[in-house]
Amino acid sequence: MIDIFVIDTNTLISANLLPESVSRKAYDKARRIDIQVYSSATLVEFSTTLSRSKFDRYLSVEKRIAEVNVFERTGQLITVSTKIDACRDPKDNKFLELAVEAGAACIITGDKDLLVLNPFRDIPILTPAEFLEKF
Repeated sequence: MIDIFVIDTNTLISANLLPESVSRKAYDKARRIDIQVYSSATLVEFSTTLSRSKFDRYLSVEKRIAEVNVFERTGQLITVSTKIDACRDPKDNKFLELAVEAGAACIITGDKDLLVLNPFRDIPILTPAEFLEKF
């Protein structure tokens, strides 16, 4: 059976800027186990957020662009037609939509607006530390 993982933007940012972080360990483990997925909306959010100048002190813009390219190349694009309005932060609904559309094994996030919904339609919503324990 294939495990499909949705990783939210903040977790991806932490994973890419902090190489020793729990988020990085979870990201690497998800990539080793199976497939991480993204939608056009989640990829745009990740790439635009990671390109912000406030992250210059962590990684050069070239390295950040390269990290987005790696994520895009090693992940799988899912076309999302599902519309969900369940999260108290409407910007986070795109991760729920992606997880439902892809049949994800879990969503990896540190976002309290998503974590409070755990599980969502039988999809676990886990912190990076919980993901490392369970998978």
